[in-house]
Amino acid sequence: MSRLEIVAVAVTVLSIWLTARRNLWCWPLGLVACALYFKLFLDVRLYADMVLQALFGVAILYGWIAWARGRRSDGAERPVDASIAVVPLPPQRAVVWLLAGALGAGVIGWGTSRYTDAALPWLDATLSSFSLVAQLWTARRHAANWLLWIAVDAVYVGMFVFKGLWLTAGLYALLCVLAVLGWRRWTAQRER
Repeated sequence: MSRLEIVAVAVTVLSIWLTARRNLWCWPLGLVACALYFKLFLDVRLYADMVLQALFGVAILYGWIAWARGRRSDGAERPVDASIAVVPLPPQRAVVWLLAGALGAGVIGWGTSRYTDAALPWLDATLSSFSLVAQLWTARRHAANWLLWIAVDAVYVGMFVFKGLWLTAGLYALLCVLAVLGWRRWTAQRER
């Protein structure tokens, strides 16, 4: 466990906690967490997750802009400090995005298994690809993002234990709990 991992975990927990509360500050903290984990994953040869952090940075900028617009589901303006409205995810669109995640996993896995010395190319690629789908769903304010995060984060726990990143494994176990809380908060808001 390095200082880098400790700081990355702390910043990530705060960012996810703020996301579950639908607080706009989740996005800038998420950018910091991505930068920290980019370096950590480079150090342990989890290249797909390293690149994922860079892609998360782009997705975070998108989410930050989308949330900052402060629009309710009815299109009316909201104050910037208000909670962000939840948007339903149609089942057909969910299936398309999940298929895109599977395709992305195949492409990334093939590339990292063939052209790098990645430690766990196929598992890393699959988790990275579906994390991108979950991040997009978060940015678009779909409550279903939390269900996908629960599944992805649970598998990440095992991968990080295998890689000896015990603190990060603990973080992802905590992220599963935060995702359950996020799911409950977001679905309760959606039902109002």
